[in-house]
Order: sequence, then structure tokens, then C-alpha cells
Amino acid sequence: MLLKNDRGVLPLKPGSKVLVVGKSADSVADQSGGWTLTWQGTDNSNADFPNADSILAGIREAVGNGNVTFRDSPDDVDVAGFDAIVAVVGESPYAEGAGDIVPASTLSHSTRRPEDLALLQAIAGKGKPVVTVFLSGRPLYVNDLLNLSDAFVAAWLPGSEGKGVSDVLVGGADGKPAHNFTGRLSFSWPGVACPAPGARGAGDAPPLFGVGYGLSYGTDAAVGVLPVSIPSAGCADASTLSIFNMRDFAPFALHLSGHGEQFKLGADLNATVEWPRDRPLLRVRTVQISTQQDAKEVAWLGPASFLSRGQGASNFNPMRSANGALQFDTVLTTPPKSPVLASMECGRNCVASVDLTKMFAGLEPGRRHTVIVPLACFASRGADLGGIEVPFRITADKPFAAAFTAIQIVAGAGQDSNALDCDIQP
Repeated sequence: MLLKNDRGVLPLKPGSKVLVVGKSADSVADQSGGWTLTWQGTDNSNADFPNADSILAGIREAVGNGNVTFRDSPDDVDVAGFDAIVAVVGESPYAEGAGDIVPASTLSHSTRRPEDLALLQAIAGKGKPVVTVFLSGRPLYVNDLLNLSDAFVAAWLPGSEGKGVSDVLVGGADGKPAHNFTGRLSFSWPGVACPAPGARGAGDAPPLFGVGYGLSYGTDAAVGVLPVSIPSAGCADASTLSIFNMRDFAPFALHLSGHGEQFKLGADLNATVEWPRDRPLLRVRTVQISTQQDAKEVAWLGPASFLSRGQGASNFNPMRSANGALQFDTVLTTPPKSPVLASMECGRNCVASVDLTKMFAGLEPGRRHTVIVPLACFASRGADLGGIEVPFRITADKPFAAAFTAIQIVAGAGQDSNALDCDIQP
């Protein structure tokens, strides 16, 4: 579906010099989305789709293989030698809850996938037309990406048929369109990061692209420069700040820590990770607490930490004022025989810990339990809640194993009858 084609940069001409960039250009897994070979559609390679064509393969065939250069990133590439740049970006595969956008979050794609914005910023404005092919399972706020693109194609999830995308991107030998864009929106496309129902903006402003919108070759409709506004605090005063539940919630990411080193766990739902490889301290695998593959079971093989780190500092003071708490669901596998600490970190040498040893030792193995630690507990132990970099860290030693999910900061939870009593902690 063609959303933008300012100055008629499409179709590309066969035989022209084309630079193709982007994480999804040669990924049939990204083209296919969730429920493809695996539940979430992650960790698949092109080899798992033996009769499929990536979008890159389609462009190479249509333009001429020798005229197409592919780079995962535009670093150290001189765009002066190309006639056009095609960036293939978008959402990574997901299914069911893993793709949910929580109510307080914006619809901004760049908030969740900042690497796509960075890529377009690196190639735009250098005198070469930029064509963006956007893969997604839904309309998203992409005004910033549209502004960096001369043409913008919503390819949705084309599955195995990457050549179907190149059919409409590349013209015939005479330079005229070989196949036309005929797709039209069956739902509205948002022009603001926090839209009302129907993708409408404030004051019932119309959506960026309404139902029935879609360009074809020969349509004279320039999109032009769009306003860009992405609220840093989200779409509303959040009552819940999600950290992890089946997947990481930006800007947080799960890590393992030990031996003075850290390791980013990543999004693989199928692999069992033993880290470090040479002398493992932690073993992590994906399990179920509430829904399929929603939790990480962590077995301590030595002194180490399981944590979630933010990209920067988060201000939890408003949540503390609202009697907020760190809350997570856990299922005990192996009771601890040494201290288990829950910590928050607020910069170098700023760590506040709450002892959960007695609590974990008293749990019945195999049954779900919700742990609620008031933010006031961490504040009373020296945490600067205005600058939290690590909102969740469990530090322990062997033998201890438990599964964790639904990690979040919840307003009002500090007053829950089941919340931890800080005053009786060691």
C-alpha cells in the first residue's frame, strides 16, 4: 500500500544503482510475523522458508542483481554512487500478548524501535531519494519516518512473497509502472502519537490517512512535511509501568550479571541460556506462569544477579507519591539457602536492597505468588527514586531457582494488604 510518493520517486528503474538497507530487508521471518513456525515467529532464519523470497531477493531480481548493494546499516557507505536507497524496516515478529501496546504507551514506532529512526536519519538528506518499506501488523505513528522518506510503502506482513513487494516498487524496462498500487486503508492511520478512537487527534482532528486512503501511480497527492510530537511521558499519567511480561518493555531490558560482567538476555523464547559459558552462574529458560512463554525461570549456579536495566534514569517519585510498589509474579522451584535480595539502582554506588530470603523460603514450590515491595522500602534504604536505572534486580547464590514475570511498578500497590512490611525486614 503506497502512502507517500512525493516527486514521483517510485517506481525504481531496472538497471539503476540501488542501495538496500535495514534489518528486515533480507528477513522472511520479519515479513511473516508471529504464528509462523514458532508461536512468536522469532528465531527463524531464511533457511526455514526454503521456497520463500525476501524483499531484498525481489529487488535484486527486478533491478538486476549486479546493481543492488545490501547493507544491514549505512555505516561507511558512500550513497553518492547510488540512484536510490530502499530502507526495509518495521516491527519484529510477535503474537498475542507480546505485541500488546499498553494503554499508557504511545503508538510511536520509533519509541519501540529507535534503530529504524536512526537508520533513516543516517541516509536521508544526502541528495538521494529514500524509499521506505515498512513492515507491521497494524498502523502506527510514523510521522518522523515519513518525513525522512520520499516514498513510503506500508507492506504489512507479506509472508513468503517478497517479490510481490518488488513488483510494485520497480517499473518495467520502459521506466513506467509494471504493476500498480491498488491497496486502500480499511482503517485509519494515526497522525498523532496518542490518538483517540478512529486514529483521530485532539479536538476530533481527522487521522493522517483516513479509511479508503491509498495512492496509485499517477495520483498527484504530496504528503509533505508532517508535525512530529512524541510525549516522553506516554499518553497519560500511567498507573502501571511495565518492565517485563513475556518480553521487555522499552526502555527496559533483562540482563544477567556476575563476575563483574553483564549480559543482555535478548528476546529468544526458545533457547536455554547458561551464562557465562565457561563457568555458568545462571541458567535461564522460558516457562509459563500465566500464559504461554510469559516467564523466565532462573536457576542460580553461583553468586549472580537477574535484572532489568533501563536505557537511562527513570523518575519513580510520582509513583512513590501514589503509594507505588515494585510488583512481580513468581513461582518457586528451589528454595534458597542463602540471602535473596531485591534491589533498585540509582547510578554508580547507589543501590538499595530489600531482603526477600524469608519470603521466598516460605513459598510453596510450583505455585504462583505475587510479590509486592513498596517503593518506600527502597527509598528508606537510600534509593534516589528520581533517577532509577535498574528498577528490578534479584541477587542470590545457589541453590535457588524461581520463575519471574509481570514485573512492573504499580501505583497504589504499596497499600495492598499483601505488600511487604519494610519495618520487619532485616
